[in-house]
Amino acid sequence: MCLIRSAMLHAPNLVDHGVAPLDMRGLMAMIAHSSSRPRYAFMVLNLIAEVARPDGSAGPWVKQDGRSVLLRDWLCDALVPMGHRDPRRIALCERVRSAFERAGTLPASSEDATRAIDDEVRDRVRAAGKSNLSRAVSDLVRAGLLRRHYQGYRVDHHNRGAQRQAVYTLAPVTRRLFSRELAMLTPPLGAQRQLPF
Repeated sequence: MCLIRSAMLHAPNLVDHGVAPLDMRGLMAMIAHSSSRPRYAFMVLNLIAEVARPDGSAGPWVKQDGRSVLLRDWLCDALVPMGHRDPRRIALCERVRSAFERAGTLPASSEDATRAIDDEVRDRVRAAGKSNLSRAVSDLVRAGLLRRHYQGYRVDHHNRGAQRQAVYTLAPVTRRLFSRELAMLTPPLGAQRQLPF
């Protein structure tokens, strides 16, 4: 068992050099051994693959409803529904409502009040989500499944700051794996997808 775990911990080096054959099951095993929150990290990787360009890079901007959104904001917003039943999220909604009521800024219309509370909760969840996202991306980078750099004002740079924003690039082996999975889910042009039941 220790030998298996040791092999998994050293797997990122094999991925970096394109030596290890990797299937989806192997990728999930790598993430499970590289991250304290493997399900979350896998969802992050899957979302990045969804918006990645043909070269495997995603960001710093993503198109959403005809407008450009920062990749990190888009990822945080995409992951928000995962916690809608979380007791902490429900408690946050109540705290926000109470804060609006104490300040006398809660709109009279119930629709407007709900919208104002939702907007404030989304902003707070997004702020907290960015730290969770950074940890998940760091786990994926450490596993050799993803690369990260910062792009923005004047020059690309590996450090944040100076109006630079995150760009994530799938490692070649990760890109091939997600491309293969996507191709299997996408029916040929003009063909109808066959349901598996």
